[in-house]
Amino acid sequence: MARDICVVVTARPSYSRIKTAVRAIEDQQDLNLQLVIGASALLHRYGDTIDYIERDGFNISARVYMVIEGENPIASAKSTGLGLVELTTIFDNLKPDVVITIADRYETLATAVAASYMNVPVAHVQGGEVTGSIDEKVRHAVTKLSNLHFVATQKAAERVERMGEDPDAVFVTGCPSIDLAASILNSPDLDFDPFSKYGGVGGTFDLSEDYLVVMQHPVTTEYENALFQVTETLHAVHETGIPTFWFWPNVDAGSDGTSKGIRVFREENHSAKMHFYRNMSPEDFLRLVYNSRVVVGNSSVGIRECSYLGVPVVNIGSRQEGRERGTNVMDVPDDRVSILAAIRHQVDHGHYPRETIYGDGKAGERIADLLARVPLSFEKRLTY
Repeated sequence: MARDICVVVTARPSYSRIKTAVRAIEDQQDLNLQLVIGASALLHRYGDTIDYIERDGFNISARVYMVIEGENPIASAKSTGLGLVELTTIFDNLKPDVVITIADRYETLATAVAASYMNVPVAHVQGGEVTGSIDEKVRHAVTKLSNLHFVATQKAAERVERMGEDPDAVFVTGCPSIDLAASILNSPDLDFDPFSKYGGVGGTFDLSEDYLVVMQHPVTTEYENALFQVTETLHAVHETGIPTFWFWPNVDAGSDGTSKGIRVFREENHSAKMHFYRNMSPEDFLRLVYNSRVVVGNSSVGIRECSYLGVPVVNIGSRQEGRERGTNVMDVPDDRVSILAAIRHQVDHGHYPRETIYGDGKAGERIADLLARVPLSFEKRLTY
């Protein structure tokens, strides 16, 4: 009998982190895909991720609206509670055999708590990693709520086992986001016009020129400094004179400060060679990244996908502190002088050798295969 696998996608990065596994689950004859989309993945201001999911041909089993406005710790805590309530109803309706939750966001925690209390086995993707801030606490809490652990690296597997998890339930699959990075290397050219295809706001420029890509999110434990931090990055990037594609922050505590900093800078610097986007399809985004001179900011894209692609990265601040990284990453504090110097260094250096720290491009297939054959902790007939 085919197993019903419920995948919960709640944010723009979550989709790129799980897309190839979702496709492999859909293609696996012993599995039935149940796809739940929620939180910021449903919202226009954070990039209409659900539109890209539907364009990729996936059927949506349920939608969960759970984001409370505020972009502060109180709103994040309340959104977690609302997600717990709403996801419980969805799981009761769908009656999955396994629920997949991704990474370290507050929605990930709500997903794991709801499924665990309903005796539905939880499969956690990207557990065992170290980053500091509240994200690490959430990730480790989800590990303890999970029954299956699909980790990206051997070190992550060792951490999960040291937390007391059964080694037979811990699998080094690699990260599905690396699958996408591997796929675009088959046709890496920037074969689309980002200005006409995705709109955005800001100045346009010749795509044959060098350009930067920036993704900077607020640090949840430093959310009150988000405006200052993004302003330092904006001025450093502007001073390089290099055209830049800049992507909007995630829906985290402090994102209103990050957004405000971008808007104020944009109003005061109309001639800046910067173009701002909410979102792109994962594949187009990675082609844009691959063809850039440097990726700047604090997104895990710089740590994960860019290590595989060999793209130079300037990683700013503490958001990725402790995470395994490749030789392509240069770490700097949140000040414009350091950021500017690091960008210039990385531009001069150029691409780095490709590294496979986070996988070899086959994670999605491995995850689907494991979901079809590993023993589960609970039987569906005993769950409800």
